[in-house]
Amino acid sequence: MARTYADEAESAPAGRRAATPRAGGGDLWLVAVALAFTACEFLFVRVHLGLGFDESVYVSQVSPRAPAAFFSAPRARGVSYLVAPVVAVTSSTAALRCYLALLAGAGLLGALWVWRRFLPARRVALAGLLFAGLWITQFYGPQAMPNLWVALAALACVGFFLRSASVPHPARTERGALLGTALTLAAAVQLRPPDGFWLVLPLAVAALAVRAWRRAPVFGALAVGVVAGGAQWVVESYTRYGGVLQRLHTSGKVEGGFSWSPAFADQLRSLGGRTLCRPCDIPWHHKGVSLWWFALPLLVVGGVLVARHARRLPAILLPTLCGASMAVPYLLLIGYAAPRFLLPSYALLALPAAECLAWLAGGAGRPRLRPVATGLVVLVVVAHLVVQNVVLTRTATRNREAHAGFARIAAALHAAGVTPPCLVTGTNAIPIGLAARCASGATSGHNANITPRDITATARHRPVAVLVPRGHPRPAYARGWSAHPMPVSRRLTPYTAYVSPP
Repeated sequence: MARTYADEAESAPAGRRAATPRAGGGDLWLVAVALAFTACEFLFVRVHLGLGFDESVYVSQVSPRAPAAFFSAPRARGVSYLVAPVVAVTSSTAALRCYLALLAGAGLLGALWVWRRFLPARRVALAGLLFAGLWITQFYGPQAMPNLWVALAALACVGFFLRSASVPHPARTERGALLGTALTLAAAVQLRPPDGFWLVLPLAVAALAVRAWRRAPVFGALAVGVVAGGAQWVVESYTRYGGVLQRLHTSGKVEGGFSWSPAFADQLRSLGGRTLCRPCDIPWHHKGVSLWWFALPLLVVGGVLVARHARRLPAILLPTLCGASMAVPYLLLIGYAAPRFLLPSYALLALPAAECLAWLAGGAGRPRLRPVATGLVVLVVVAHLVVQNVVLTRTATRNREAHAGFARIAAALHAAGVTPPCLVTGTNAIPIGLAARCASGATSGHNANITPRDITATARHRPVAVLVPRGHPRPAYARGWSAHPMPVSRRLTPYTAYVSPP
């Protein structure tokens, strides 16, 4: 059974109990980490970042001011539900960013708070700092994307699971922990069903393997979480995609197929600030930015060994196993990379990494080395945070420029007579269409949802614009349509919009 931090304090010899800090003695550090994370979202990502491609898909599903974009098989509805309260009231992107930034800060605090029972609060805060300090975490905090929310749900879920498993008899605390396990697992499944599968897999195996955890309420909480989170996805699979197996097959095709495809090198290249590396055939620049990625496995292994010596192995080993499990599809089964895919793994692996760093900062068991060791660990962590901030600033600036380009093109389309109700097709039609409050369509690719004949028919009764990279030939169905050069953006390919006649 998992030993809690409070258990260790109670079982310590009488002469040592006074020197053992209370489990809640460092709670202010948790609050400080959450507040710092929220402040960084506002300072460096900023609320005026426009909506990107994937965000536009999720937001459009619940927006009353624009038609819903094509919703491909790999996606799930969790993010759309998350943003619905704000999107239903306002079209302001700034309001949406503020809402998500504040919610992300509160979510980080809540997920870390669960772990106070198993680890000293300052050590949990250090884990939160390691995770929240990543440029990936801060960049996606105020964005309508699922990965950070899966990470926070997974971190809380593993903590609640340990809490429910550590109570041997039915009690109010167990019921609360079981409910927390079910709810957070349901959230992870609702946001990204495949991630939910890779999360629940090691939890179920652990519940089977550890006799003290092999109890019906524990399995029941896992089952309820999976069913509650996945029910809508299953129903939608049958109503829109031809069934669960067909949806999984279609999802695999969109993702390029699920097979043995180690993507370690691709993920490494993406750490310099690329939000998507597909295909990832770029040189590996900014090698210093990636040093922490090589240190992470060593810190995780060290953290597990330290936890074993400190007799709190389950509290470190289980999140380690869950973090490794959730990394499997993105490191071994798909042939491209996006750094956000590994956010759930980073959140869980931050706990053993913090355990190891705290041990090193304490002199690695040698009190005489503690002052020097603490200084070195602090210096390394601060340097890491500074490097991450540099990457964050560069990435946020680049994306702000690109997303601002979408808004300028949407305004130019309005000036060319493409006003709602309308249809936008071609390159980047989804984010530009949402910005212009038009429907979006594609005749090919993963988001294909319309044919040239449908476009011609639509053009008879509403404005249609097709966006074509400048210098490329126009589609056959757009012959005779008027050409309108679109505003040029530093981060976007120059476009020409071909607009249907009135």
